[in-house]
Amino acid sequence: MTLLQRLTSPPAQTLRVLQPTPATISYTVSTRPPRTTVPALLSWTLNLLTRLLLGLCALSLLWTKQRLAANHPAPLPAWLLSPKTRTRALALLATTPWRYLAPLALLVLVLVCRRPYTEESLTLLRGLGVQTSTTSATYLQTPTTRFIPSTQIQDIVIHEAFKGFEIRFYLAIVVQGERDVVVVFPGLLPRRRVLEEGKE
Repeated sequence: MTLLQRLTSPPAQTLRVLQPTPATISYTVSTRPPRTTVPALLSWTLNLLTRLLLGLCALSLLWTKQRLAANHPAPLPAWLLSPKTRTRALALLATTPWRYLAPLALLVLVLVCRRPYTEESLTLLRGLGVQTSTTSATYLQTPTTRFIPSTQIQDIVIHEAFKGFEIRFYLAIVVQGERDVVVVFPGLLPRRRVLEEGKE
């Protein structure tokens, strides 16, 4: 596979089916790569540690800049930098305007808190209804969920629609009293095979 194809192709999707009780079944479509191998687990751990380190660096830069602006000493660990390098770093930080430092640190924090994958799920509760759930774009927000009682469900269908220049299939729930259908897995729009499993 060429580099261009890898960069432009959508992320791989995996389907996970869980049945914690006989009356409950959950279908989850995710772009998160499975962590079943040692290299995948190491990659995930390295990614997590890098994000934490970048977030801590951005917060410590803002805290140190605030301490310098208030004429308080900004202690930096002696083991982290040599005295000469520490003096240069503090001088550079003291002369850097807030209008450059704050947006840059905020951008780093937004990127650190951004979720690198999407998960959407459909949970069927026999006799009660269905619940759809979509993860948020950041780790700081809760997922978007909606519960539809079985008494309001008129039908569950697979439709097709245009997305760009291709035809995509989507699973939809027709809800009594609503003009629009509820699309299940709206962000990922998985392949028809996955949708047929969720419809059964």
